[in-house]
Amino acid sequence: MKTFSDLTEQEIIALAISSEDDDARSYAGFAHALMADYPASAKVFVEMAEEEHEHRRWLTDLYQKKFGDFIPLIRRADVNGFVKHAPAWTLNTQGIDAMRRRAELIELENYRFYTQAAASSTDAQVKKLLSDLAVAEKGHESLASKLGLEHVTTDAKIDEGDTERRMFLLEVVQPGLVGLMDGSVSTLAPIFAAAFATGSTWQTFLVGVAASVGAGISMGLAEGLSDDGKLSGRGRPLIRGLASGLMTAVGGIGHTLPFLIPQFHTALVLAVIVVLIELSVITWIRNKYMDTPIVKAALQIAVGGLLVFLTGILIGSA
Repeated sequence: MKTFSDLTEQEIIALAISSEDDDARSYAGFAHALMADYPASAKVFVEMAEEEHEHRRWLTDLYQKKFGDFIPLIRRADVNGFVKHAPAWTLNTQGIDAMRRRAELIELENYRFYTQAAASSTDAQVKKLLSDLAVAEKGHESLASKLGLEHVTTDAKIDEGDTERRMFLLEVVQPGLVGLMDGSVSTLAPIFAAAFATGSTWQTFLVGVAASVGAGISMGLAEGLSDDGKLSGRGRPLIRGLASGLMTAVGGIGHTLPFLIPQFHTALVLAVIVVLIELSVITWIRNKYMDTPIVKAALQIAVGGLLVFLTGILIGSA
């Protein structure tokens, strides 16, 4: 995969064309889902879809003028630096607020994309069009107003500053949350394998610290090197890497600390209790910050944690 900064002008325009088409389809899907209960809001999304199609036509005309008729298919998922979101069609059953929040994020992300793309462009016509599109995205009025205050709850009446804060939460805080989940689950096997293999709380503690710190370093490097943050707005790579790495280590250290207790069975029981608490916290995190239904999150974490836990016991007892 290429990073955004490695894309040529031709690839940037091709990416913009597919992105505008994807966004138009998302808005059209929202409109279809809202047509029965919120026809006025559905009309707004229809108009937004038409606007995205118009942007796509501008981009296509410029591309064909500069590079010919063949337009390679390049999507955001093919480029490092874009934030990964749940598919837009999955929001159609979650109500107007979820759709409005996604639309606000789309506008903000598109503004950042066109601003960065225009800054890196050397062709005058390409730079002008990308700058115009950035202005168009930035100039969109608040969706809370566009969708009609009667259709939006008080909590959902937010301005662009709230959108920025929500995106910061999603894009900067999320690495730490992912690290916490990875550290809590991935270290179960080596820690409990060491416990059952050695029967020594001190040896188990050492293995747990090594596994936790090692996982933290690995996750920190993976997150820090994933993208430079200029396009996604996810913050500086160093900060994201530290957040992910530290929280990964914390997730593993939690059920390692009980093995400081010399009594093996007491330490083992306490460690299991800590694991259950950690898995409950992870379930809550997935539900609150990653929009995963609570039952689904609980089942996923319980099954995954149990499998890793049993793996550690089986290997340690072999």
